[in-house]
Formats: sequence, structure tokens, C-alpha cells
Amino acid sequence: MDIRTLHKLWPLLKEQVKSMELPWLEKMAIKSFRRDPFKVLISCILSLRTQDKTTGIASEKLFSLAPDVKTMSKLPVKTIEKTIYPVGFYKIKAERIKDICNVLIGKYNSSVPDDIDELLKLKGVGRKTANLVVTLGYGKSGICVDTHVHRITNRWGYVKTKTPEKTEFALREKLPEKYWLEINGMLVAFGQGICRPISPLCSRCSISRFCEKAGVTIHR
Repeated sequence: MDIRTLHKLWPLLKEQVKSMELPWLEKMAIKSFRRDPFKVLISCILSLRTQDKTTGIASEKLFSLAPDVKTMSKLPVKTIEKTIYPVGFYKIKAERIKDICNVLIGKYNSSVPDDIDELLKLKGVGRKTANLVVTLGYGKSGICVDTHVHRITNRWGYVKTKTPEKTEFALREKLPEKYWLEINGMLVAFGQGICRPISPLCSRCSISRFCEKAGVTIHR
């Protein structure tokens, strides 16, 4: 797939995704968090290996107790555990949230860094989370690559990479920056609704004619 093809499919993809459910974190970052980098960061930590609905409930409960870093740093770990349960690995996440709050206060003047390299220094923060904080929290350029973005861009034939991290760097080199902020939210929704990991719904896909279907053996 070349850049001219990408330009053609993008508006069609956007139109189809309008009828789909956007990722919870993306909706909340814009509507409720008011691009609050701290809340985006903590919600990202909670969302790992956890369904959106559970993440949403846990985030709202936790932020009702502690809406900012200084307040949250004062919560006992056991309180955080109880509040965020039943998110996956809730005990580990409670410890990490506490640790992150202390580091933000001690090293970053209670602010969340807006730089990916600095964010990666925080325990438990990977490239996906760092990019989400930069894009959803600060509205700055970044490319968040999860399994959906990795799978779909390779399926299109736009990149040929083995891991989400390699996909991110390939997209940084190849994808026009005007698409960076949109790509994660769009492809997560598209990947859950149409371009599924196994047996994608190609017959319902508005951009099927542009797709190389790399690696697809069965589709509907």
C-alpha cells in the first residue's frame, strides 16, 4: 500500500468508524478528563489487560477519592487496591500508582512529563502508555500502537513489522503526521468491530478493496 492509497482510504475509514464504539480512554480523555495528563496516565495503568468497562468504573471510583497526584499519593496502597478491584493485577497496579505519584511529586514538581522518553522512566509505563499520555493528555504528536494498530497496518501492507514497537517506529517514518493523533482510536474501534484478529469481516469493510489482506487466511 502506498501513500496515495492511504489518502483514499482514510476518509472512508473515518466514516465507517463513526458508527462504532471508540475506546473508553479516548472518549473520556476528551469529554471528562479535559485532557488531564495525570488521569490519562493512571487510567492507562489501570487499563492494561483489563476490559474498558472495568477500567472506566475503577478510574471513576479512584478519581472520586483522589483527583490529582498529591491527593492520590496520600492514599494507602490497600485503599487503592480496594478501589480499583477487579482490574487485572490490581495489587501490582496499586503499588505502581503509588510509586508513580511519589516520583511525579519528587522529580517532576507534581506534573506528568510531556516527553515520551521521560515518561518511559516511570515504572510500569511502556511506549503505548507514554504515547497515549502525550496524545490524549497533551494533544501533542505521537503514535500509540497497540495490537490493533500493529495488526491492521501490517494487514493493509502499509508496514511489514514483527512487533508493535517496530510498527510504531515504522509509522513514525512513513505515516503523515496529520494522521498520528487519529490512528489509534480509529483502528482500535475498527479492529474490534470489523478487522478482527481471526476471520475479519471483509464483506462489511468499506476499505477492503485497498487492503492487501496480508496474513489473512479466512475472512467473512
